[in-house]
Amino acid sequence: MKKIAVLTSGGDAPGMNAAIRAVVRCANAAGFEVFGVNHGYTGLINGDFRLLGNRDVSGIIQAGGTILGSSRSPEFETEAGRQKAIDVLKKQQIEALVVIGGDGSQTGAHLLNQMGFPVAGVASTIDNDLYGTDQSIGVDTALNIALEAIDRLKVTASSHQRAHIVETMGRNHGYLALMAGIAGGAEYVVIPEIETNPDIIAEEIKTTYRRGKSHCLIVVAEGAYWNAERLLAHFKQNVDLGYSLRATTLGHVQRGGAPTAFDRLLATRLGAAAVNELEAGNSGVLLGLSCGEIKATPYSEVISHKKTLDLAILDTAEKLAR
Repeated sequence: MKKIAVLTSGGDAPGMNAAIRAVVRCANAAGFEVFGVNHGYTGLINGDFRLLGNRDVSGIIQAGGTILGSSRSPEFETEAGRQKAIDVLKKQQIEALVVIGGDGSQTGAHLLNQMGFPVAGVASTIDNDLYGTDQSIGVDTALNIALEAIDRLKVTASSHQRAHIVETMGRNHGYLALMAGIAGGAEYVVIPEIETNPDIIAEEIKTTYRRGKSHCLIVVAEGAYWNAERLLAHFKQNVDLGYSLRATTLGHVQRGGAPTAFDRLLATRLGAAAVNELEAGNSGVLLGLSCGEIKATPYSEVISHKKTLDLAILDTAEKLAR
């Protein structure tokens, strides 16, 4: 093997650049040329490549986002689009691909691999919803950004005796909301995995007020039915909570931070492991973290399983809020 390519796809995550850096430098050390694919699968179909050497990835380990860019590609979702991508790769004499991204990105990588092209995946998504890894690149950074915001909001909430709803990212997976809620001392956490009754939340806020607390914090995931917007609208319909009420949606602020030390190290380990797998002739695998060790999980297993949230942690969160 002489040439490999690397791309980032789907939502950006802090630490992607560290993974790109590790792929390039480890592959160069093994004697391979590395081509970066600009703008994810769209760039792959369009042949938007650039040669990356060690100096091209200098100074990016601390940078958030991705120097290669990302995009959504409806064309790649078709078999014809994927075949076009393989034809482009072969024309450039590229023999293997590293895909850095989350669930949708790795599904695409699996389909490419099923069509006969060698691919290794690197788990990267702040939602932490990808099977085959305990934690994905970007999760630690996003969680710490959310926690810093929560800590700041609690200060002003206490000053004005307010209840504050904080909405984190997480369309289908409540990991960020749950962990930020526990670490931030929230009175209630709302996640997509559990059906929520807003009247129970209202009663919790009232109980907190009666206990004499100077603030009440509710953390919700964006994908929960009762997200910040709906809860705020519901509570404003003549519901006396005791506290005045405010809401803050963190949104994409969670994606944009400089990666933490944990994310830089995880991304480096996963990027290096992806190169090692391809060099050894292994493909069709996702590199992730399992019990502190880097593990390669076959794509067939990753795609056929859904990562679930340990709901016992939610029970712990409820006990801690009392």
